[in-house]
Amino acid sequence: MSGIQTNTTVGPQYRGLLEIALSSIPVTLPCFVFLYINGVMLFTLRSKPVLRETSRYILLYNLLFADDLHLTLSQLLYFLSIRIRLTYPVCGVLIMFSYLFSDISPLTLVVMSLERYVAVCYPLRHSTVVTSRNTAVAIIVIWAFSSLNVLAQLVLLLDFPFENLQTLQMTAICTPQAMFLNPVSEQYDKVYYYFLFVSAGVTVIASFIGVTIAATSASTDKASAHKARKTLLLHLFQLGLSLLSTLYNPLVTAISAVVDRIRALQMQIALYVVVIMLPKCLSALIYGIRDNTIRPILMYYLCCQRKFSVVLKEAEVST
Repeated sequence: MSGIQTNTTVGPQYRGLLEIALSSIPVTLPCFVFLYINGVMLFTLRSKPVLRETSRYILLYNLLFADDLHLTLSQLLYFLSIRIRLTYPVCGVLIMFSYLFSDISPLTLVVMSLERYVAVCYPLRHSTVVTSRNTAVAIIVIWAFSSLNVLAQLVLLLDFPFENLQTLQMTAICTPQAMFLNPVSEQYDKVYYYFLFVSAGVTVIASFIGVTIAATSASTDKASAHKARKTLLLHLFQLGLSLLSTLYNPLVTAISAVVDRIRALQMQIALYVVVIMLPKCLSALIYGIRDNTIRPILMYYLCCQRKFSVVLKEAEVST
């Protein structure tokens, strides 16, 4: 009997560990790759004075830094949701930080779009308006605005019916839907993100239109305007990816309600990689590859240093 009991105990444990491994590997490997690329990009942006002192690179650093924090926190929540059931207070803290980091990307893209607009439409005033000091102030405002949203979410979270719970241990996965049971919280969340992304989208599109109109002027640098339009289209694309990431939790909840557990887990993994992880890495890759100042330095640190040492020296001479 003892042998049978041991087998029946080890079997489910083995299947549980196998399921965790199979669900973790497809997520962990891309996450490490993306974090490595973003980490090298962050190091690249701090490696040269021209990158540390130029406003658009400072804003890009803020964007990638927030994306890395959000990706790390999302990965932590993913692992915890597979194996561990959190308590409601711990889940609430993690969700608040997730809200904080996720709001930074669209807000930073707005400021980056305005910087490109000023650079093309008001080139003579660009050096006095877009300074390192003003850029630092803009970044502080971005984080402060995102913090205000977190504070509002925290106030709404105080209505959580903790007194009705027999235990603080969660029975479901840690998601915003599991924490914000008050209908007011759900309505506020929708209104806030509608306002955020519509305002950001209008700002980026208006900047693009302004740059396009300025490009027809005889006094405007055509090459600079053309490059700025491509950059603004990139910002609009990134904004769409950020909006897509907000649909992850509702999609996972809807899928879990209509399919079995194994298939829901497989679809959750695919959605997590495509909707959450991939957009966080695209910024580093796209900017690193298309920017002539960043590209040789990034490749130098990312790949074979000897191979790109000559290119790096040429880039330093040109800058």
